[in-house]
Amino acid sequence: MTKREGRCLCGAVTFEYEGPENWIGHCHCQSCRLNTASPFTTFVGVPNEAYRFTGKTPATHESSPGVRRLYCADCGAPIAYDADKFPDEIHFYLAAIEDASGLEPQFHVFTEEKVPWIKLGDDLPKYAKGTSGPLLNL
Repeated sequence: MTKREGRCLCGAVTFEYEGPENWIGHCHCQSCRLNTASPFTTFVGVPNEAYRFTGKTPATHESSPGVRRLYCADCGAPIAYDADKFPDEIHFYLAAIEDASGLEPQFHVFTEEKVPWIKLGDDLPKYAKGTSGPLLNL
């Protein structure tokens, strides 16, 4: 099994997980864009039993009812997304993973909210809201 490690910008919050990811996808929703100050972000869905925080425990901000954004309280870097509607997994930001080789996005979600100057030229499935799979109505 593949072991992956990740961290925040300053290295205070660290995490690891082992085993296969549930999915990998790009999110274009406004909430994710505001949280990361980027035009979109990419998440890796990981089963709860497969990960653990190995450094400082991340701080949490409830961005909407039942939705928590995990981040480093020292440097402010976003680490993960956690939501009541996904009780069995956490969503790590792909950019927080130290070695993301071999982790290929599988779809785009919330394309109806994407910034207009982003042109999606790949062949990945594109969903206006959530997906028909594990991220239905993310």
